[in-house]
Amino acid sequence: MLQISQLSLPVDHSEPMLQTALGERLGITPSQLRKFHIKQRAIDARRQRVAFSYTLLAEVENEASLLKRFGKDPQVIAAPDETYREVQATPEHRLTDRPVIVGTGPCGLFAGLLLARAGRKPILLERGKAAGDRARDVTGFWRRGWAFDAESNVQFGEGGAGTFSDGKLYTQIRDREHRIPWLLREMVAAGAPEDILVKARPHIGTDRLIKVVRHVREEIISLGGEVRFGSRVADVIVEHGTLRAVVLADGSVIEGAPIIFAIGHSSRDTFEMLHRRGVPFEAKPFSVGVRIEHPQRLIDQMLYGKWAGHERLGSAPYKFVAHCKTGRAAYSFCMCPGGLVVAANSEPGMVVTNGMSSYARAEANANSGFMVDVRPSDYGEHHALAGIEFQRKIERAAFAAGGSNYHAPAQLLGDLLANRASRGQGSVKPSYEPGVVWSDLREILPEFVIETLKQALPQIAHKLPGYLLEDAVLTAAETRSSSPVRIPRNPESLVCEGLANFYPAGEGAGYAGGIISAAADGMRVAEAVLRQVLAK
Repeated sequence: MLQISQLSLPVDHSEPMLQTALGERLGITPSQLRKFHIKQRAIDARRQRVAFSYTLLAEVENEASLLKRFGKDPQVIAAPDETYREVQATPEHRLTDRPVIVGTGPCGLFAGLLLARAGRKPILLERGKAAGDRARDVTGFWRRGWAFDAESNVQFGEGGAGTFSDGKLYTQIRDREHRIPWLLREMVAAGAPEDILVKARPHIGTDRLIKVVRHVREEIISLGGEVRFGSRVADVIVEHGTLRAVVLADGSVIEGAPIIFAIGHSSRDTFEMLHRRGVPFEAKPFSVGVRIEHPQRLIDQMLYGKWAGHERLGSAPYKFVAHCKTGRAAYSFCMCPGGLVVAANSEPGMVVTNGMSSYARAEANANSGFMVDVRPSDYGEHHALAGIEFQRKIERAAFAAGGSNYHAPAQLLGDLLANRASRGQGSVKPSYEPGVVWSDLREILPEFVIETLKQALPQIAHKLPGYLLEDAVLTAAETRSSSPVRIPRNPESLVCEGLANFYPAGEGAGYAGGIISAAADGMRVAEAVLRQVLAK
C-alpha cells in the first residue's frame, strides 16, 4: 500500500477527478490502480487560493518499482503501519482490586474503557450528572433562569468540559502509538459522524458528543464496570506513602488499586483537598482573555473568498498567534465557527466564558478565545495553587461587572482600542446567555492582558484582513484554557511522584489540553496500569 500526500484539487471537483489526479500523480494507467481510499482531507486556504488537499492510500501494481522511481519523495511513500496495539486482557488469576477512576471526561472514560475491556471492571466516580440530565441543567441555567448548580454545569458532569465545546478532535501531540486513529474509530462506533475519520480538523459538536459519551459508558457497564453519578470525592486516605481509598461527600469509602484522578482543569476544591493531603503540585503557565465574536459570514469571506458559503467547506475556522512588545503572546483558542459564547463557571459568584458549536456550525457568529499567556511569576509561584486564586479574582470581577446575576461583561473591539467603556450593541449581536452588560474590560482583566490584546490586533488583521471590525464583541472572562497546576508523575510508570497507587491523568493534572489529548492520556495511564498487573 502506498501513501500519497498533498494531492490538491479544486473545491468543486468531482469524484472521478480525484482518481484521475491520483493516477497522474503516480504516472500509472487506470488498470494499474487496484483500489484507493481517502486517509485525510484538508482545506487549504492559503495564498488567496482555496482547494482540498488529500492524503490517499492506494494499492497499485508494481508497488516496489514505483517506490524506487519516486525515491526520497516524501509525498509518495510506503504506507506506515498505524495499528494501535492494546495491552492484552488481564488473565483472571491476575485480577487484583478493582481500579477506581475519578472523573468521566474523555480521559476517565477512555481509561475506563480500556480497563473494562481488559477485564478489570473499573469503578468510575463522577461528581456531576449523566450527560442528558446535565445538558438539561446547563441549558436551563443559560436560557430559562434556573439556579446555577455547582455540581452540574459546563465543567462538571459526564463527558467533562469538552461536552459543551466545539468538540474538536485534533491535537498537536505526538502519537507514535497511534492512539488517535483508534480513538476516532471508537467514536464513530459510538455514534460520531464518519467524516471525523478523514477530516484534517475533525469536530463532533456538542449535540453528537452526548450520544458518544453515553455509548462509551454503556459499554463499560456491560463489561462489569460501574459508573456512579453524584459521587463527589471529598477526601482521600493516604497510608505510608500510598493512596488507599477515596472518601465521597456522603462519607462512603471506596478502596481501589489503582486510583486514577482524571478530574479536569476546574476541580479546584479537589486540587485543594489533595494539596492538604500532601499530594505534590507544581504551578504552571496558563492563559486568560476573552471570547471574541465576529459574523461568521465575514470570517467565511475573509478566508474562502469567492468560495464562501460553499456546502463542501462549511463555516470557516481561523487560527492565529501574535508575539507582542509586552513580551507575551496572544493567540486564538478553541475557535468555534458558527457557534455560541456560553456561561462556563463551576463555582457560584463567578463568570467564566467558553465557546460551543453544534456539529452543523450553523449559528450566525464565529467566536474564539482571544488569550494571553500567564506565567507563575504573574500570580505568585511561591504557592503551587496560586494560579487558581488568580483565575478566581478575574472571575469574581467579571461577575460583579455583569451585575452579579451571571450576565457577562462585554465590550466592542473599537471601544477597547479607544480605551472607553461600551454603551451598547453594534452590528454584531452577542450570543452569550444569560446575557451581557456593556462594560470596560480594563476593570476586569489585568493591565498586561489588555495591553497584549491591543498590541496583537494589528498583527492579526495583517493576516486576517477585516478582523479589526469595530463592532466585534469581546466577552469576559475566558480563564479556563488549561489547568493552572501540574501533578508530577513518574514518566515511565505514570504514578504520582512520592505517592504510590495514585495516577494523575489528563487535563487537570497538567498532561493534556483538549478532548483527544485527554482521551489519549487516559489510554496511556490505563496501559501503564495493565502493564504493571501483567508484570506481577
